[in-house]
Amino acid sequence: MSFRWEEWHGEKLGWTRRTFYVRKSDMLDRPSATSLSTGSFGPDLVSELLLGMRLVGVDYRRVELSPPFAYAFGEGDSRAKFLFLARGTITLRAPSGELHQMKAGDAALLPRGGRHLIGSSAEAPQPCADLAALPREPLCTQVSGIMDCAEKAGGAEERVLIFSACMDFDLGSMHPLVALMPEVMRVGTILTRYPEILPMLEAMAREVHQGRAGYAGILARLADVVAASIVRAWVECGCGDATGWIAALRDPRLGRVLVALHRDPGRDWTLAELAKLMGASRSVFAERFLAVTGVPPLRYLTEMRMRLAAQWISKEGMPIDTAAHRLGYSSHAAFSRAFKRVTGYPPSQAPRAA
Repeated sequence: MSFRWEEWHGEKLGWTRRTFYVRKSDMLDRPSATSLSTGSFGPDLVSELLLGMRLVGVDYRRVELSPPFAYAFGEGDSRAKFLFLARGTITLRAPSGELHQMKAGDAALLPRGGRHLIGSSAEAPQPCADLAALPREPLCTQVSGIMDCAEKAGGAEERVLIFSACMDFDLGSMHPLVALMPEVMRVGTILTRYPEILPMLEAMAREVHQGRAGYAGILARLADVVAASIVRAWVECGCGDATGWIAALRDPRLGRVLVALHRDPGRDWTLAELAKLMGASRSVFAERFLAVTGVPPLRYLTEMRMRLAAQWISKEGMPIDTAAHRLGYSSHAAFSRAFKRVTGYPPSQAPRAA
């Protein structure tokens, strides 16, 4: 598939002034600098905040399975999962028990991970084996091939073909939205509204089937893009139970405040400054903010800061003092107290990436 990156993420998807960075399989969108004082935030504040979204693909698999089969995956793993079905049909069972029928060309994002089941049909044999227990063959960096016992079926054309990804999924300061997302987010439900995703799915299918030079790495990056597109489509369509919060972002006055907080979390914000950004009195602003977000403005800011700090310390290995300084804390003790109050543990005990 031939396309310009700027075209897909500019004109057709409506995102502007955007730079796209790829570090290995790390998808990170960084917003360009825009002066807060001008009040020029563009027509879509949701897109503005989503520019901070990160999807880091950490493990990819090309999986061939011979019907009948039933496998479990994601046990004890809260990282996001992505599935693209290149051939055959499968039944995907979410932790809640909800069944999703998938056919060739379909893709799904499981934003909170957890134990899911895939079977060749809803009546697939039980109990399920662990998909991770099947032998792997390295295909390239971060991508491996998995195949179960092929003797159960006829030729390769009868085997189900899946490309899957395990992802560190982070919306940065918008992390609370992850808890509101569905267990399973299907690309098939958004293709009518977002037809630009279809060529990417078609490209994935060609890469899986043809196995050309470098196909595994290309598939990994396409998977990241499709997963990010699914998330953005969900946000733009109203975010399900988060409609009030998204409505606030689309409110030019209150949305301006939220974007300012997310852009500059380390600034020494005061209630008076935030109220002025909204163009209201402190009491009116505080009441409106609480009604929409469910928390007072300064508590919202503190919780957002600590979520960012946890990400920087745990996933990026940032020193605690550096994170504290970046978020506006001159006192290590004050930062540690706030961190523990929000996360339940002190920053010194934050888990570190291996």
